[in-house]
Amino acid sequence: MNLKEANEVFRRAIIKAYFEPQLLNMDYHKSNVKHPNIPEDGLTTEDILHLYFDVSTGNDYPDGDEWFSIEYLLPYNVKLPDRLKGPDYFTTLAVSEAKHYWRHRELLRFKYGKSKKLAESLEYIDKKYKELSKAIHDSPVINQLK
Repeated sequence: MNLKEANEVFRRAIIKAYFEPQLLNMDYHKSNVKHPNIPEDGLTTEDILHLYFDVSTGNDYPDGDEWFSIEYLLPYNVKLPDRLKGPDYFTTLAVSEAKHYWRHRELLRFKYGKSKKLAESLEYIDKKYKELSKAIHDSPVINQLK
């Protein structure tokens, strides 16, 4: 097993053993939406915004066992208001030639040297989910999603 594969196994284990159970205890549940690029199941609280862990993103970092990306997916081919577009909110994710979803990606460092910061990372994931969800609910696009 090479370093890339070992880091992916490690990141996947941290997600399955810590992050997913903790989020499930915080009223998240398994998503029924399949991400077009991430094979693992996602989580959601309201079936509008979905959260996925991308275990391959940290492979480019020398300390790749400390990083992964989280992706918040809005799996609808809708027009978002301009205030919800951009790196702070959502960018497009092409699904097919005529269809796109909206996503927000965050690179998350869950370990610093020998010190694990799992609780802080979990808090950040949930806080960002709530922030993005509130932005969606406060916009007119919510009427297209219900």
